[in-house]
Amino acid sequence: MKENQRFSSRWGTMLVMLGMAVGTGNIWRFPRVAANNGGGSFLFAWAVFLLLWSVPLILVEFAMGRETRRGPIGAFARLLGRGSAWMGAWVAFTATAIMFYYSVVMGWTIRYLWGSLTRGIPMTSPDAAMAFWEGYAGSGAAVLTHGIAMGLGVAVVAFGVRGIEKAARVLIPTLFVLVIVLAVRAITLPGAERGLAFLFTPEWSDLLSARVWLAALTQNAWDTGAGWGLITAYAVYLRNHEDTTLNAFVLGFGNNSVSLLAGIMVLCTAFAIMPEAADTIVGAGNEGLTFIWVPQLFARMPAGNLFMILFFLALVFAAWSSLIAMIELASRVLIDFGLSRGRAIQIVAVAGFLFGVPSALSMEFFRNQDWVWSVGLMLSGLFFAIGVLRYGVNRFRTRLVNREGSDIEIGRWWCAVMVFVALEAIVLMFWWLSQALDLDHLAATLTPFSSFNVGTVLVQGGVVIAVLLAANRLLARPFEGEDEA
Repeated sequence: MKENQRFSSRWGTMLVMLGMAVGTGNIWRFPRVAANNGGGSFLFAWAVFLLLWSVPLILVEFAMGRETRRGPIGAFARLLGRGSAWMGAWVAFTATAIMFYYSVVMGWTIRYLWGSLTRGIPMTSPDAAMAFWEGYAGSGAAVLTHGIAMGLGVAVVAFGVRGIEKAARVLIPTLFVLVIVLAVRAITLPGAERGLAFLFTPEWSDLLSARVWLAALTQNAWDTGAGWGLITAYAVYLRNHEDTTLNAFVLGFGNNSVSLLAGIMVLCTAFAIMPEAADTIVGAGNEGLTFIWVPQLFARMPAGNLFMILFFLALVFAAWSSLIAMIELASRVLIDFGLSRGRAIQIVAVAGFLFGVPSALSMEFFRNQDWVWSVGLMLSGLFFAIGVLRYGVNRFRTRLVNREGSDIEIGRWWCAVMVFVALEAIVLMFWWLSQALDLDHLAATLTPFSSFNVGTVLVQGGVVIAVLLAANRLLARPFEGEDEA
């Protein structure tokens, strides 16, 4: 049975969608990737792919969710025929698999926010900070914070659309204010201009490098939420005449503005406070940058502990709003299969906690899952593009995108862009897999369980696809009584 809940206003819709899109990847991944891929040159390529990947896929998800009032499985089954239910199931499974370890990430941010409030984080020695991190990550304390994170996410989703919208009205404006405050503080530090120059001065020759373009495309794929199925699940609650075209552009640019502010915040602080170690800081991995080096930077800043509290509070809010969307997607799938909302959320809560425990206890397992399902997201984006192509790109544009209530009408150019999106997804998957392929050590690179190789992606992804294909008829059964659009 379909729910009749709807978002209350356009403002509420946009805040919820921004909450889905803005996550920890905007704050801890973007600065590192931008700095390591040409700064201003990367920003140019990043802006291009906002228009050639993120916005087109956001439009597709808006249209599919609003038209079918179903999550990804039902949306694919209804629009493309019941034989395509498995593709929607892949989208939903990938986002849910990410949810299992993303709640662990939110748990990390909670622990460091608490540590900031209690002054329990080592701030004067990288070695001490590393020891603190290694003593926490993979411990029972990480399981506890993972459980707290799942509890906070479930508590919001349990109140339905109104709960999600009310949470977004608090979390997202506050998050924007926090990031702006931190960015302003960063650019007022003596020497911050070096960070700004590093981030915004382009080396146009870098645009001849495929690596820069592929890094920019990857960042768009990972930090806007486009192609994850999360927008499809939220679009179920769009009002009938809600604009989607302008909303898609606002969502994309709003999300990327947070990333840009985070880049200014981190890089200006690094170059102003510790210029001698700036390359080391921005070259650190996501966890190293955030949990090892950020406390060292704030320790050397006037009122640094206060700004560190604000930083980790922003991270908690970013993680929380994204985790809410993942929990809602998983719940939406179960609701589509006939479960009550309460029962669906209970199942997601228990499964989310249990399947997240291995990532909380083992960084090796966490990195394995992050690698496998991050590549899986590229296949999700490809499936959305293939879905549009099978439906008919121009037919999709005229019937499902340019509907009554749209402030902007999408022209025929979008048809060519959707073909390009499909090609982008294929190229991106092959490129990432090639990074993990070592022809000199094929046995190691094809082993099924490793934190970073080709074999683990092929085995885990292949098993899931095989199961979904075999179960396609069962997956499509709840939607047999619905006409295809």
